[in-house]
Amino acid sequence: MSTVTENQTRSNGTYATASNGSKTSVGGARAAAIAAVTGYKPSPPPMNFKDTPTGDLFNANVFSKAVMKQRLPKPIFKALCGTIEGGEKLDCSTADAVASAMKDWAIEKGATHYAHVFYPLTGSTAEKHDSFLSPDGEGGALAEFSGKQLIQGEPDGSSFPTGGIRATFEARGYTIWDVTSPAYILENANGTTLCIPTAFVSWTGEALDKKTPVLRSMQALNKQAQRVLKLFGHTDGALVSSTAGPEQEYFLIDRNFFYARPDLLNAGRTLFGAPPPKGQEFDDHYFGAIPDRVLAFMLECERELFKLGIPVKTRHNEVAPSQYEIAPMFEFANMATDHQQLMMTTLKKTAEKHGMACLMHEKPFAGVNGSGKHVNWSMGSASQGNLLDPGDTPHENAQFLLICAAVIRAVHKYQGLLRAVVASASNDHRLGANEAPPAIISIFLGDQLTDVFEQIKAGGANSSLPKGTLTVGVDVLPPLPKDAGDRNRTSPFAFTGNRFEFRAVGASQSIAGPLVAMNTIVAESLDYCATRLEDATGGDPSKLHGALQKLLTEIMNEHGAIVFNGDGYSEEWHQEAEKRGLLNLKTTADALPILQTEEVKELFTKYDVLSERELSSRLDTYLEQYCLSVSVEVKLTLEMARTLIFPAAIRYQNELASTCANLKMLGYEFDTDTLDRMTGLVKSLQDSIAELQATLEEPESEDLLAEANNYCNVVLPAMAKVREYADELEAVVEDDLWPLPN
Repeated sequence: MSTVTENQTRSNGTYATASNGSKTSVGGARAAAIAAVTGYKPSPPPMNFKDTPTGDLFNANVFSKAVMKQRLPKPIFKALCGTIEGGEKLDCSTADAVASAMKDWAIEKGATHYAHVFYPLTGSTAEKHDSFLSPDGEGGALAEFSGKQLIQGEPDGSSFPTGGIRATFEARGYTIWDVTSPAYILENANGTTLCIPTAFVSWTGEALDKKTPVLRSMQALNKQAQRVLKLFGHTDGALVSSTAGPEQEYFLIDRNFFYARPDLLNAGRTLFGAPPPKGQEFDDHYFGAIPDRVLAFMLECERELFKLGIPVKTRHNEVAPSQYEIAPMFEFANMATDHQQLMMTTLKKTAEKHGMACLMHEKPFAGVNGSGKHVNWSMGSASQGNLLDPGDTPHENAQFLLICAAVIRAVHKYQGLLRAVVASASNDHRLGANEAPPAIISIFLGDQLTDVFEQIKAGGANSSLPKGTLTVGVDVLPPLPKDAGDRNRTSPFAFTGNRFEFRAVGASQSIAGPLVAMNTIVAESLDYCATRLEDATGGDPSKLHGALQKLLTEIMNEHGAIVFNGDGYSEEWHQEAEKRGLLNLKTTADALPILQTEEVKELFTKYDVLSERELSSRLDTYLEQYCLSVSVEVKLTLEMARTLIFPAAIRYQNELASTCANLKMLGYEFDTDTLDRMTGLVKSLQDSIAELQATLEEPESEDLLAEANNYCNVVLPAMAKVREYADELEAVVEDDLWPLPN
């Protein structure tokens, strides 16, 4: 008798035809996706890079300082520069002149409408469009745009998340022109729109957006930094501003695969999927040659960003397959916030033109690296430059040492807040994984600065480790100047030469929340340092050195526990961090309650960044967003498991059972291992679906934090169980029966 196994038989499958004519038996949705991908032809025409040099494109669609200087009367231009560059109050009487010039410029560029653009607590971009045209009363229309229309708009103030600040029937809200962030033209295939960056507040004046607190925090930082600079004899009053340069990581996949995955389409990540035979183990994607199709997307995207004045600098392949990164140069923090939102929108729109989907989710695919948004943060002024530049001999740079120590104190004292502002359902999947920093906040200083601050703790710094020269040992390669210390990719908050890099921020997040936190905690710390030094010196500069040495020593003794230069992924660090008293807030449900602590309330109210009501509204909003995100994923998990995965498993189980019965009738000897395994997995899948469904039948709590904890500790583990059995089934069920692109 012949011996066979029941999984050697094949059912009639669907075949995908590749561009070379070969056929592969696969499931229906996957077959269609593969056929479309392999037959892809670029639709956007090749771009002409010779006629319009990149330099000519930069700021082409921005109502920039150069444009304002050309079009505005000198007194108006001077007043605007005073506001933009010096933080002076805006004189509303100049608004009409600005509005008229802005309207003429926009209409010359084809604009028919203007839009107040703002950033509600959803984290996305919102805009309200109005036409320039108004009836003239004689059957015609005039293009009008007044100073009042420039300064103020009125979108609905209760249809966005408000965290209880506004009831549904209390609808009035205002957008207010942010003169420090330039207006720009947004192009569309059918026309252009003048976009005006604005803040968004309620009728009561409370912030309903992410920009208003950024501007307030920048104002607070400037005020306290001026006190510190005065101690060192710098009294010119040049505006001290925080600056940011956010690195954006993202995935690109063909839209045919995207639409064939309900989980990617609705949740932004795959809720099911067995690991592939090859992932990122070979490290062959990182900084590899960029595929032509992706490079075409990148080039078009960069040109659009250049037009908008966004100074994108780098592009490269990231670690995971199909993962990439784009990074801009430093800008003022509020402009960087606006530009980051524009960048995400541009990435997504341009990807669509090239037949792809741009995924910003922090962890769209399990088992490979997720995506972050490393926010490089610093502070400086026109007269002093970058205040976090240590120079060649940082031990002699007293001003730098004080500001750096203030940052160390701030991060240690408010480590929980920094964790809270990067908390989200999506970022929970990334933090602590093998490509992201752990949920424990710590600071990496590097060898040189660590040595300097250790000397300070011991009584005084009198030397700095030299940078030296890196010699490779190949004659044709020149010697390189060597940095004084290595970098640490496992650190959530790392000093990287002349700035701090906050690496825990998630790819899909607005950078506004992290910037508000960093600006405000450093403002508080500079306030503390300035007060101590003012009291100690009594205005006598000769006493500054001794008072500064004492203060720096105290700060490092009290807050030095936050400094860690080692491997943040190691279990030893987790144990050491606990000994040091550092927080380990692993989930959003653990982290967000920090926003309601008295210490955080006092911080934001003292510096007029967020009132207690505004802070409470954000806690409620973010808890609600967390619960809604997980709720969507639960519903998707149940729907996909019941309507896609379970039916496919049953079909294969029935085929196996039928094959076994036929073989038995024919008298063949065979094993039933695959059928037995299938039967067990189908039963386990059924049971896990029922268990997940049961978690939703519990009555919802009116306490948002209790509901978030239930989703975190009960619902998500039940979801993971459904996925576990579904992924095992994917590895067993015949390929042509599996309903999802894998």
